Amino acid sequence: MDRMLLSSWFHLHSSVPLSYVQPPENRPGTVAVASGKAIPVVDLGGSHDRAQTLRHILRASEEYGFFQVINHGVSNELIDDTLNIFKEFHAMPAEEKISESSRDPNGSCRLYTSREINNKDCIQFWRDTLRHFCPPSGQFMEFWPQKPARYREVIEKYTQELRALGFKILEVLCEGLGLDPKYCYGGLSESPLLLSHHYPPCPEPSLTLGAPKHRDPTLITILLQEKDINALQVFKDGEWIAIEPIPYAFVVNIGLLLQIISNGRLIGAEHRVVTNSGTARTTVAYFIRPTNKNIIEPAKLLTSSGARPIYRSITFDELLRIFMSKGPDIEPELLL
Repeated sequence: MDRMLLSSWFHLHSSVPLSYVQPPENRPGTVAVASGKAIPVVDLGGSHDRAQTLRHILRASEEYGFFQVINHGVSNELIDDTLNIFKEFHAMPAEEKISESSRDPNGSCRLYTSREINNKDCIQFWRDTLRHFCPPSGQFMEFWPQKPARYREVIEKYTQELRALGFKILEVLCEGLGLDPKYCYGGLSESPLLLSHHYPPCPEPSLTLGAPKHRDPTLITILLQEKDINALQVFKDGEWIAIEPIPYAFVVNIGLLLQIISNGRLIGAEHRVVTNSGTARTTVAYFIRPTNKNIIEPAKLLTSSGARPIYRSITFDELLRIFMSKGPDIEPELLL
């Protein structure tokens, strides 16, 4: 298993192993990266009018599917503690990381390289990932890592605060769509997932990717990324836009589920992660997601006045199965 963790062997290679080399059409640089363009930045501070904030978030979600939030209420200290905890985790010896993330035989906490379901014949991606469930009930916490010290204490607090921030954003989005602000409460958001991706330095960044072009199978994703390392890109109007890290900001992206609920009004934008040769990068993604048997479908209020539903009704676990098999080509499978 430790030989499978990218962080255990990346430094032994002066070139990218063939299994990690992307086909020419998918490699960074094949499609132009826009210069001088940026995703919107939304200030959630109390001095701003709620109606103005609503318009700003809604426009960003319709046009880009991505925005950054500042003055969001999560303390700089907690953000630093969280990022440092995950950097320490990924720096631990492989045997220790594997032991700390393998307590649950049902796999609620897992550590893997490239992607969660790996096929040796598939092209691999340049990352290690720790992922575990983090529902508000505290279920599964007994399976979380206990190392580094304070892992459970810090990450419990972080996920509680991210849940509150996520609901604040979802309430604004639902209100902007004309839905009950609490539309996404309950089963639609009861199974959040936390993922920490670690991208070691790559000897040939022009040949591989940290994450492929994809949409997230979430309502929204809230991402914490490191300062000064530019790697996340969103696809818009035929070109890639680099998402410049803003210190202590969060990147928010609309997931495929909210695209379906909004009947296509909001964009579950495609994005990817590129690598670099000089610096390791660690990120923390908070996925707001439903329980498996919840039905995902266009909100009835949005299709009751004659507008035709674009998407079929589907359970979340069926959508995940299609996502795992189809990847970036999932959308045709969801249309009516």
